[in-house]
Amino acid sequence: MNLLYSNDRKGEYPQSWYGATAAPLPPFATFQGNRRADVCVVGAGFTGLSAALHLAQMGFDVVVLEANRVGFGASGRNGGQLGTGQRMEQDGLEKLMGVEDAAKLWELSEDAKNLVRGLITTHNIDCHYKAGLAHACFTERETAEEHDYAAHLSNQYGYDQITPLDRDAMAALCPSPKYVGGSLDQGAGHLHPLQFALGLAKAAVAAGAKIFETSEVTQITKGSKVTVQTRAGRIVADHLVLACNGYLGDLEPKVATRVMPINNFIAATEPLGDAAAKVLTRDVAVADTKFVVNYFRLSHDKRLLFGGGESYGYRFPTDISATVRKPMVDIFPHLRDIKIDYAWGGTLAITMKRMPYLRRLSPNVLTASGYSGHGVGTATHAGQLIAKAIAGQAEGFDTMARVPATPFPGGAKLRSPLLALAMTWYALRDRIGV
Repeated sequence: MNLLYSNDRKGEYPQSWYGATAAPLPPFATFQGNRRADVCVVGAGFTGLSAALHLAQMGFDVVVLEANRVGFGASGRNGGQLGTGQRMEQDGLEKLMGVEDAAKLWELSEDAKNLVRGLITTHNIDCHYKAGLAHACFTERETAEEHDYAAHLSNQYGYDQITPLDRDAMAALCPSPKYVGGSLDQGAGHLHPLQFALGLAKAAVAAGAKIFETSEVTQITKGSKVTVQTRAGRIVADHLVLACNGYLGDLEPKVATRVMPINNFIAATEPLGDAAAKVLTRDVAVADTKFVVNYFRLSHDKRLLFGGGESYGYRFPTDISATVRKPMVDIFPHLRDIKIDYAWGGTLAITMKRMPYLRRLSPNVLTASGYSGHGVGTATHAGQLIAKAIAGQAEGFDTMARVPATPFPGGAKLRSPLLALAMTWYALRDRIGV
């Protein structure tokens, strides 16, 4: 199954609130003919666009090939949360990688947030960035663990942007009967992801990169030069960047065994007006502690953007609104009858350890994917790290590439059904509160 088209129409953005409120770019041409380039980038999401922008600024001749539209995939559909740290928490990374490498990964994660904010400012990207990301807990035990982790970040890494929230403080921020505590991280934030992706594309083009849309790559031939074939043309490049994330398909089997596409879903309610204060009293984003995580925030037009729900397999459910409404009403019972104006799905990619997969597949082929729901900052930063590595400054890329990447059991063919079994178990634990 080709995920590029199995749930969406070729060359069209999904019917999302993001698509309805973004300032669209004129379509880029389809690639045709034969061309040489210093670097060919496959995929025009956060990773590919960031790589193209930074490479072009360094003077490289860069061509970006996108099978659909700029920001078509997870980059233009996600929850828009710019989180602190790596996807795996620092105490887990300390055990996995050792204290020294964990500290380097922390520094890289802070660089990622600073990079996103810097790109927004430098290129005047109107993506409604706001500071503030809360983590919401369902039990006193989870709340104590959340507060202990905030203390660990303060003591070991000097990070002082997190405020612990007890039951009353959480209720004052998010008046849901479900949450008993959590934390608020003012060093994190949220944004309009499609607007950010489109802003990166404009900046990359201004820097000299060439972007082609509706230009699906069908074959890659590695060697001292890399040949990239589309249905209508061919590029011979010195370097190749694979930035496809959940839409990689069969282009690179080495990646497919360690990076798996999954689907997630978001709904946008009708504008809430003054009633928005019954959901959030401040303009921050929230993610909670369920394994099948609920994440939400208010849009700039006062809608609740709520992400959640379960779906196993590569097809989106027939009724995405109903899929998302169920967890939304669990968190906010008073919204049971609220009108949902938009509901959409998207394909992201995960790894076994929920850490991104950055690798040099051959001397001149680099890949980055598997952001596991933490891609706004990490994917954008990965593009910059790839650009630096191609330019000979590979320290940051190599640090990320040292993170172990366990293959999925069963390889590329059996990974999905085996994961579905595991996710069903974790979803059951969420429901019974284990």
